[in-house]
Amino acid sequence: MNAQLNDLGPIKAIIFDMDGLLLDTEGIYTEITQLIAERYGRTYDWTIKQNIIGRGAADLARYVVEALDLPISAEEFLVMREPLMRERFPRAEAMPGAQQLVRHLKQHQVPIAVGTSSSQMSFGEKITRHGDWFALFDTIVTADDPEVTAAKPAPDIFLTAARRLGVAPGECLVFEDSPFGVTAAKAAGMRVLAVPDPAMADTKFAQADGILRSLKGFQPAACGLPHLVWA
Repeated sequence: MNAQLNDLGPIKAIIFDMDGLLLDTEGIYTEITQLIAERYGRTYDWTIKQNIIGRGAADLARYVVEALDLPISAEEFLVMREPLMRERFPRAEAMPGAQQLVRHLKQHQVPIAVGTSSSQMSFGEKITRHGDWFALFDTIVTADDPEVTAAKPAPDIFLTAARRLGVAPGECLVFEDSPFGVTAAKAAGMRVLAVPDPAMADTKFAQADGILRSLKGFQPAACGLPHLVWA
């Protein structure tokens, strides 16, 4: 289904998740986790992946180590994957419609932010090829931001973004691809549209105010923002 955006009311600011929403990094995470799992003769597949999309690094690592019964600690898992991420993140591609939507909103002076579970360091690696349009965001809030005390599904990241934008949470619209992110946005008192991985069941997004198959399914005019003609 597509969201009934006219039910959202007027929106004054938009906050975007990054991984799997603005940038196609989920495939990179999958490849890296599979490589580590294979070192120990384990198989990492969708049955596990669907439960970690959107988690913060520490929470994700604990879940993977336990689910795969890896003979390493969560901390060792994170250390192991660090060089693999540094090597692969710079090749991340933009998700369909992401750059056009961001440029459109900036052109029309709509406050925009990124609220991501990534650390500041991995954020920098991921935007290697996208610095020009990521520079358009009014603020970037990462999971290790000094003002963030808890990662998603806690609301801290989104509340920090709204505070810096100077917009009330109830007037913010969040785009998310993960159930954890949707939970965080709703806990922050915001409206949220899910743009999930095609393999993710819609039932996992019951909290969302709507589900889109792509950012290109979003019509800003339906919630009081300037009209966009998608290319």
